[in-house]
Amino acid sequence: MALAPQPQALTRSAEDYLKAIYTLSADGAAAATSEIASRLAISPPSVSGMLRRLAEGGLIRHAPYRGVELTEAGRRLALRVVRRHRIIEAFLVAQLGLSWDEVHHEAERLEHAASDLVVERMAAALGHPEFDPHGDPIPAADGSLPSRPATALTEVKPGDTVTVHRVLTGDAARLRFLASLGLTPGASVTVVERQPFQGVLRLQVDAREQVVGHALAAQLLCEHRGGADA
Repeated sequence: MALAPQPQALTRSAEDYLKAIYTLSADGAAAATSEIASRLAISPPSVSGMLRRLAEGGLIRHAPYRGVELTEAGRRLALRVVRRHRIIEAFLVAQLGLSWDEVHHEAERLEHAASDLVVERMAAALGHPEFDPHGDPIPAADGSLPSRPATALTEVKPGDTVTVHRVLTGDAARLRFLASLGLTPGASVTVVERQPFQGVLRLQVDAREQVVGHALAAQLLCEHRGGADA
C-alpha cells in the first residue's frame, strides 16, 4: 500500500488519535472509544468530539457501539506517524544511548516537531531499520510493514529454544524489569518449565535461569530456533 506523497496537514492531537486508533486496532478489531480515551488520557466527551471531526474529514469510520476504524486515508496518515515515531525511537537508542524504557515519551514529542528530512536522515544513518528497539515493525516509506514469525513465549514448549524479537508492553517499569532479566529483542531463551493454569515460566536466558509470570511472558513474541521437536 503506497503512502500519499503529500499528506494533508494534521494537528498534533489528530496525529495522536490516528496513531492510537491504529495501535488499538492492530489485531483487526475496531478500537473502542473508552480504549482511545484511556490510551490518550483524555475524557470520553473530548474523545467523541475529535472522533466526529476525524470522521467528517474522511479519516475514520465511527458507529455508536461498534467502535472506530481507520479509513484507507486515515491508515496512510497513521502509518506515517508510526514510522516517524519508531525511527526516532531507534535513533535515540542507537545513536544517543537512551534506554528502551526512556525513548517512548521522547519520541512522542519529537515525532511532531522533526521534519521529514530529519526523520529520513535518521533512518539512513541507522541503515533503514525494519524494527524499533522494542521489536515493533517500522512501516516502510511506501506503507508496507515487515513481518516475521511470532510465537508468544507462553506457547513455547519446555525444552524449546527461541529468540525474543518483540516486546508488546510499553510500560517503562516492565521494560526495565525485562531488561534486568536479559529478556530483550535478540535474547536467546530456552523454556525449562511451564507451569499449568497460567503459572510461571522457568527460563534459561543467555546461560542464566530466570522466572517470569504468565502475563508478562505473554507479551514476549519469539521466533523458534529448535529444541525438543527440532
